[in-house]
Amino acid sequence: LAEFGMFSYCSETRTFWFSLTAMELDPHQAELEFQLVGVVLGLAIYNQVLLDVHLLAVVYKKLKYLDVSFSDLETAQPATAKGLRQLLDYDGDIQSDICRTFEVEYECLGERRTHPLVPGGEEVYVTQENKELFVELYTRWLLEESVSRQFAAFASGFLQVCGGPALSLFRYEELELLVCGLPHLDFEALQRGTKYDAGYHPTHPTILVFWEVLHSFDMEQKKRFLFFTTGCDRAPVGGLATLQFVIQRSGPDCDRLPSAHTCFNTLLLPEYGSRGKMRHHLLIAIENSEGFGLQ
Repeated sequence: LAEFGMFSYCSETRTFWFSLTAMELDPHQAELEFQLVGVVLGLAIYNQVLLDVHLLAVVYKKLKYLDVSFSDLETAQPATAKGLRQLLDYDGDIQSDICRTFEVEYECLGERRTHPLVPGGEEVYVTQENKELFVELYTRWLLEESVSRQFAAFASGFLQVCGGPALSLFRYEELELLVCGLPHLDFEALQRGTKYDAGYHPTHPTILVFWEVLHSFDMEQKKRFLFFTTGCDRAPVGGLATLQFVIQRSGPDCDRLPSAHTCFNTLLLPEYGSRGKMRHHLLIAIENSEGFGLQ
């Protein structure tokens, strides 16, 4: 979605946020697309499907109609918040030394644009007396006013699916977990909860070798494996034991790589004849898969 200009990606926080310029070319079409994204996230929660979609936590806070604050900006845009924090801590003559006015400058489709935070903001200088007001208004503009139409369309789609009394039972942090899952990964729990199909069983020699190889991977490789088999590198709420993971036999020993049905959390695993072959083929598969990420 970032490729279509709907969201911007912050490499510092590894999250997505609504693009300020998304409504410029075709506002009506953009609203429909943001609404569709909201519907997809709502359906993911409804159907207990994890998505590799990491929006800023403030998105879920706004879905709960909670007020945003400077602390949310510190999480969402650390570099910008750091600069504003330095402004708040500055004891000198702000007007003479920094020369900042109550006006925001941003880029839109290759052009530099400005937005006044107060009427006539381009002529109102930030001083020691009004610096807190400036930070408050700037934060509100970044997290609310500048993306109000984008968020409104997104929220309408999300609430079409997940609106109602049940939404009030969750904290905003829990909504994020329902979409993205838990970052903590317990692969021992995954092994205990795994089901087997097409001739495999927990004590099958190939299965014993598979788990031995998987447990020998480092955490980054384990995350890649999880992403390869489920489409997401996080655990559902309740941990990996609740994933309903399935390993299905995919023929006798061969040179074919393992494959996966990510929609069904199913790994299709040939009956490889050695530990070395198992490890080699698994690594090739997980390190060369693309998946369905946003970026």
